[in-house]
Amino acid sequence: MFYAGLALNGLAIGCVAALAAVGLLATYRVTGVFNIAFGAIAVFCAYVMWQCVRVWGMPVGVAAVLVLGIVAPGIGLALERLVYRPLRRAGASGLLVATLGVLVLQLGLVFLLWGGRSSVDAPSLLPAGDVRLPGALRLPFATIVELCVVALVAAVLTVVLKATRAGLMVRAVVDDRDLAAALVPADRLAAAGWAFGSFLAGLAGVLWAPVYHLDPYSLTLTVLETMGVAVLARLTSLPVAVGAALAIGVGQTELTAVHPAPRWQGLVDAFHTNLFVLVLFAALMVLPRLGIRDAGAIGGGLHRAGARRPSSPDPVSRLPLGALSLASVLPLFFDPADLRAALAVPALAVVFVSLVVATGYAGQISLGQAGYAGLGALFMAKLADGGVPWLAALFLGPLLVVPVGWFTGAVSVDKGVAIHRRGLYLALTTFATAAVVARFVFAQPVFVGGLTVFRPPGFTDDHWFYGLELACLVLALLLVRALHTGPLGRALAALRDSEAAAVSAGVDVRRMKVFVFACAAGLAGLGGALTASAAQAFNPTDFDPVQGLVWFAAVAVWGVDSAVGAVVGAAALVAVDAGTVVGVSGLLIGVGAVLLGRFPGGIGAAVRRAGHWLATPAGRPVGKRRLSPAGRAVATRLRAGRTG
Repeated sequence: MFYAGLALNGLAIGCVAALAAVGLLATYRVTGVFNIAFGAIAVFCAYVMWQCVRVWGMPVGVAAVLVLGIVAPGIGLALERLVYRPLRRAGASGLLVATLGVLVLQLGLVFLLWGGRSSVDAPSLLPAGDVRLPGALRLPFATIVELCVVALVAAVLTVVLKATRAGLMVRAVVDDRDLAAALVPADRLAAAGWAFGSFLAGLAGVLWAPVYHLDPYSLTLTVLETMGVAVLARLTSLPVAVGAALAIGVGQTELTAVHPAPRWQGLVDAFHTNLFVLVLFAALMVLPRLGIRDAGAIGGGLHRAGARRPSSPDPVSRLPLGALSLASVLPLFFDPADLRAALAVPALAVVFVSLVVATGYAGQISLGQAGYAGLGALFMAKLADGGVPWLAALFLGPLLVVPVGWFTGAVSVDKGVAIHRRGLYLALTTFATAAVVARFVFAQPVFVGGLTVFRPPGFTDDHWFYGLELACLVLALLLVRALHTGPLGRALAALRDSEAAAVSAGVDVRRMKVFVFACAAGLAGLGGALTASAAQAFNPTDFDPVQGLVWFAAVAVWGVDSAVGAVVGAAALVAVDAGTVVGVSGLLIGVGAVLLGRFPGGIGAAVRRAGHWLATPAGRPVGKRRLSPAGRAVATRLRAGRTG
């Protein structure tokens, strides 16, 4: 049944989604970078708008000119000049992590400046009132304005990119910037593209904030879910993106008229409120590939500088075990409040180690670890409530997450396109999986309502529970050691460095990917179960998909191929959050991720390089140590000839 009145309401939602999708596509078409930080830019601009109007008392028009005319384009110009221009030779992996760093950095700023508070009084930029249509229908003025803006932006971009000299120059810059720089102002074109894309992000955030309440994580995720529209357009067609956004917006409101049996109403409501994330997930499942300029597995790009050879010892074995043991037991001597905060460290470290397995060792980027961790916590709590002994439930819950990881890995290599589903495409797939789990599982009372999480007798004391967490962390590190050594470690290294070369060497890429995702999902599930048990509650915000992006950026900063770095990074993240105000950790992680393109390998690689430099005897040239016996003989004859 089609209801015209509901369809008109859906146009308003579709228009804002279309603006967001057009902004993503415009940035990608002009710069060649898929801007995952788009949602964070939108949220930051929405908060600035709220600050100008609600706190400083500016008129809405003046605030709109300031935010959309100065702040939003200024963010794009600053990012292009300070972040993306220096990284234009970093490859797809460096640029992808840089966009994640920008996202985390801006969310950190939001938390630092506004405390992450949610607001329901975001100012509306659009006029009130409506137009009367035949059949007693009313079309709001706001919807008319949004439709005109979307149509104008899409039409202008289509004409400029396809039928003008400027569009030809833009395509030349995206295809080969160094070559095009000799003929066209490449830097200016890229700066204009980033400024325009940030303007559209700010516009989408300002328009969407009054519809959805102003919240850092929720609004960011809402904007990011519109990536499904860009995916449907294969990152190439602006008209398809606009049409798809409008159709999804109309479909979302039409679902409000569906009233099935009461037992199914909750499911229909979930579809109604989360149609965009469903489209994102379904599009990634169906489309075999996108119009993505992808450089391959991201893990290799992140760790290439300072990387270890596949046959080198496991990083865990290189760690001064005495120092690690001493640091790990120190919280047992903390006061009760500090010990309670320290309970989060081993649990988060297990989740971080799962990222090392998936991305650092196998090169398969995963932005969905928050979803796996939340499922592990949920399954553990359900099993314990059902009468399963708690210690058994602690490990059985994560085992039930393994099939979810297996499914993700199987999807990434489905239909024989393993060489193509990697990098950005794989990142979007794993993020969409986490978003679907968050919206359809963690946000549904039928699954989490009335859920109780407890610790069994013997582990109610924080000291004993912390000891159990350390034991679980040791088990996770032992698994990492097993995966990093021997033939399996060499196969994972080949998969990380080059999937094509791994296939040529006889590695079963499909089976290896599925195995890696299953292991990583199980480890993340264990970390999530420990997190919920430490807090003695299941909190869906702890497993928000945007939180998973922060975790990935943190692991990348500390060294995505270092299990030790993952443990230290988890401890540092918890310590900064506990010892400072909210937002500082996001700023530090964001800055580190942005700089990762200039200093590949993260902090772990920097420490290894520093250790190698310190181990070099003073005054002894490194080059002489690397000469073979024949080379030394030649060098001796050359010196003798010069002295003679």
